[in-house]
Amino acid sequence: MADSGRQGAITVGGVEIQPGQRVTVDLDIARLYTRTALSLPVHVIHGRAPGPRVFVCAAIHGDEINGTEIIRRLLRSRSLGKLRGTLIAVPVVNVYGFVQQSRYSPDRRDLNRFFPGSDSGSMTSRLAHQFMENVVRGCEYGIDLHTGSNHRSNLPQIRAYLDDEETRRLAVAFGAPVVLDADLLEGSLRQAAHDEGVRILLYEAGETLRFDERAIRTGLQGVYAVLRAIGMLSEASKGSGRPVVARPAISRASTWVRAPLSGILITRAKLGDSVAEGDRIGEIVDPFENWEEPVFAKTDGIVIGRTHLPLVHKGDALFHLAQVENPERAEAALDTFRQEFEPDAGV
Repeated sequence: MADSGRQGAITVGGVEIQPGQRVTVDLDIARLYTRTALSLPVHVIHGRAPGPRVFVCAAIHGDEINGTEIIRRLLRSRSLGKLRGTLIAVPVVNVYGFVQQSRYSPDRRDLNRFFPGSDSGSMTSRLAHQFMENVVRGCEYGIDLHTGSNHRSNLPQIRAYLDDEETRRLAVAFGAPVVLDADLLEGSLRQAAHDEGVRILLYEAGETLRFDERAIRTGLQGVYAVLRAIGMLSEASKGSGRPVVARPAISRASTWVRAPLSGILITRAKLGDSVAEGDRIGEIVDPFENWEEPVFAKTDGIVIGRTHLPLVHKGDALFHLAQVENPERAEAALDTFRQEFEPDAGV
């Protein structure tokens, strides 16, 4: 529990920020060869009362924009006026990719494989270094917002290192319908933050270059829920909503169902569907010879991701299935999630 005193000033990107101040800091990053200067805008809300320091970021992949809208709505919330501790919000991390509507940086590198970065490395590595130095270091918690990639869509889900009890508590508190125990990938922000002692949640929902209202609302309510769970917002904060699912499904393993042949995919399973091993979840058809090849679930699980591209080659990832610890609890979580978004039944 934070004490009732007043916290001191902090410095972000060379800018001193006093308690009670709300400041946007523009971090200078490398110019383009056209001499165009790009900056990384960082919003800092430094509460008057002591509390944790947490960052929330989006668009590490420049075409994953749902998180950008989540942060925009978060920053409009009046409840942040009574924030305890410090919130650092970065709506767009990969500003290069965001401008180009691309997953990658101009040097064709995936930013989320270059953390913690280097101040003498590639353009991508330098951006990762700036972000680590000015945003991540000094924080106790982080929430990294993502979407599916490459014509894929994800069911709202949290990926986290569940062997850490506090991380697991916050992953459940977020309130997405599924929480997945996910490995820490070398070079990812999650790995670099973990190495710095920062507990971090990764939120996945929706697809690239599209706003998905279900994904946005779930994510926004989840961020509020985490801020309440770590004592930065009171339970009675106005406009801070509630988590979508009180008891999400927990998954310790997941697997992709891949195309058995090249052809055109006809999809039968939807995001959030519960499937059993052997269920027919689609078929591959051929428009020239008029044959079809069934696609079967390889395990019991929940569909947490799927491709939207019907043109597939043999071996392409089609359906992402999460195996859950408690199927009854999982079904209850999914029912709650569906009811929450009943008006968006076509989403």
